[in-house]
Amino acid sequence: MEFKGVCVLLGVLLLVNCSFQQTPAKKKPVKKETTKDAAIKELQKQINDILQELNLLKEKQALQTVCLKGIKIHSKCFLADPVKKRYHDASEDCNAQGGVLSLPTSSNQNDQLRDYIRQSVGPDEQIWLGINDIVTEGTWIDQTGVTITYKNWDTSNSRSPQPDGGQSQNCAVLSGASSGKWFDENCREEKPSVCQFNIV
Repeated sequence: MEFKGVCVLLGVLLLVNCSFQQTPAKKKPVKKETTKDAAIKELQKQINDILQELNLLKEKQALQTVCLKGIKIHSKCFLADPVKKRYHDASEDCNAQGGVLSLPTSSNQNDQLRDYIRQSVGPDEQIWLGINDIVTEGTWIDQTGVTITYKNWDTSNSRSPQPDGGQSQNCAVLSGASSGKWFDENCREEKPSVCQFNIV
C-alpha cells in the first residue's frame, strides 16, 4: 500500500512537472520585455521631444539676443559686423552664427537697413549683400540659389549704370552714403557686413 501511495504521489508530481514544462514559460518574460521595450521607446520619444523643444527655446533666446544687440526689421533680426572682410569670409561667419548676409526684399527694408548701417557701421560705409552673380554673369541670386526679385541698383550714372563690373565684380554691396543704392564689387574687397536672422 505504501508503494502504491508513493507511486501515486510520484505520478502526481510528474503530471504537475509536465504541466509546468508545457506551460510556455517564455511567453510571460516576452510580454514583460515587449512592455519594457514599448516603455523605453516612449521615454526615448519624450526625451527627444524635450530636446527638440529645448533647442528651439535656445534658438529663440539667441535670436532675442541678436535682436537686442542689432535691429528688428519686419520678421527678421539684423546684426552688424563692422570688421571688414572679403565677401566669402563674411558669408561664412554669418552662416556659422545661424544667419546669412543681409538682403532687403523691399524698398522699406532697404531704407531701414541703410539707416541701421549708418548708425552701427558708419554713414559712408558699404556692406556686403547676400547676393552674387558668380555662377552666371548678370543673373543675381541669393545665398540659396534663388534669383532675386527686389533690386536697388544705382542707375544714376547713365554712362555706367549698376551693375557694371562684368566678370570682375560678382558680389554686391549696399551703400550707406548713396541712399542705400546697390553696387557690384570685387568679392575680394574687404567690407563690413550685416547678418540676417529669421525670427522663429
